[in-house]
Amino acid sequence: MNLEIKYQERYSRGELLLRTIFGTIYIAIPHIFLLFFVSLWGMILSFISFWIILFTGKYPQSFFEFQEGLYRWNLRVNARLYNLSDGYPSFGIGGTDDLTTLEIPYPERLSRGILLLRFFLGGIYVILPHGFVLIFRTIATLVLQFLAWWVVLFTGNYPQSWHEFNVGTLRWATRVNVYMSNMTDDYPPFSGKP
Repeated sequence: MNLEIKYQERYSRGELLLRTIFGTIYIAIPHIFLLFFVSLWGMILSFISFWIILFTGKYPQSFFEFQEGLYRWNLRVNARLYNLSDGYPSFGIGGTDDLTTLEIPYPERLSRGILLLRFFLGGIYVILPHGFVLIFRTIATLVLQFLAWWVVLFTGNYPQSWHEFNVGTLRWATRVNVYMSNMTDDYPPFSGKP
């Protein structure tokens, strides 16, 4: 999986303030409202995909592309709400963005054994260890996001190491979600690095 949020040399102070004051109204509410219903369809496709993978060992490609588009849409919105990118996120699973990239390679075959292991024990061997670490990493991300807000406000620059750390948190969480969504058999590493 490849997830990148482009580091910008300059960040807009005006957009930062606009997102802070009105971001909930003009970014979060419309996107989250639509994402809720599109995600419901994604959950139905995941349920159907589970059974198809169980019997055929393959993830239906059209379902996979839909889920990948849904993850991209979430990434575009999160990049703006976390102040990692300027601009307005495009709507839809087919939306494009020059500042965010998410590529999930389509697996030709998926293991039925791993599928069942994930279904029965995924909460123990995936969610608990990754979730435990991600709780603390998310707290650190929120602290850096708060500090970066002030740095961008006064300088127009987002500290690059903070940007990489915060993008790494999104990357790590996305890897876990992709694995638990049966879109890959590769166990997610305990790292936010590319």
